This record gives sequence, structure tokens and C-alpha cells, in this order.
Amino acid sequence: MEPVGRLSENVVVIGLGSPIMTDDAIGLRVAEIVGSMALPNVDTMQEAIGGLDIIPLIMGYRNAVIVDAIKTNAVDPGTIIIFDPEDFEPTVVNASAHEMNLATAIRIGRQYDPEGMPDTIRFVAVEVSDIMTVGETMTPEVEAALPEAVDTVMKLIDELQRST
Repeated sequence: MEPVGRLSENVVVIGLGSPIMTDDAIGLRVAEIVGSMALPNVDTMQEAIGGLDIIPLIMGYRNAVIVDAIKTNAVDPGTIIIFDPEDFEPTVVNASAHEMNLATAIRIGRQYDPEGMPDTIRFVAVEVSDIMTVGETMTPEVEAALPEAVDTVMKLIDELQRST
């Protein structure tokens, strides 16, 4: 990472989830695959966190891509949706640090240290079917979406690197 006061030009890709909760592993799997490519100027992390814990991971980067499972029941499992932080604005709430959603954490990070937070944060969400069952295997629909999710992240990385 670059010195304090200067944002790293590397793109950070953070996969969120749990490796033992069926489809919740999708973010971790995407980050693992992207990381295995050893792309120049791309840092990857796999994390089982949420809330305010995301702030130190994205702090200091100009661009961040966060990959996670989502369960809206509005689209078919395996559907990939790209969000910006502003898309989550209606979900920003006052909550304890343990119950805080990503949108609220990002808003707090930007209020706390606007120069240290990324200029651009993109979310790649994969609609999931099952995040409640303990298991190390994703459902077939979500497993089948893995290549498209990786491709989506690769396109965002390219877009972010070209815009810098």
C-alpha cells in the first residue's frame, strides 16, 4: 500500500463470505480465482467479515471491488448484479458495529477519512439460493455463475485501471 495521504493505484478485490455456508462462499471463490491470476496492480483478499471491518481493508486504495452473495428473491439464483454505494443509500441505518451493513460502513468511512477512502467502490453481487445450510459446496446455479462472476470482476478491474 502507498504512504498515508496518497491512494494506491492498485485495484483491491475483496471477496466476502463464509467458506462453510453453501452459497455464501461465492465472493471468496471469485477473489481466490482472481488472485490466482497474479494480475499486475491488483490486490485480492478473502474475508469473512462485514460491517465496519471492511473500512481498513479498502482504506488507502483508489478503487475497490467487493464481491459478495446477495439474497433478494427478485432474480434467479446465479444472477450477477453490479452496484455502486449510492444504490444502497436507502439501506443506510443507525446500527451497532456488529449489525452494520456495508453501505453504512462505507458512509462512516467516508465521513471519518474522506481522503483515505476509495474514489470508486463497485459491488459485484451474486444472487444466491442457500446461505443457511452448513456445507462447503455451492448450489449448482451459483456454482455455474462462478465464471461469469469472475469475468464481471475482470471487466470492472479493466474499466477501473483505464480510468485512472
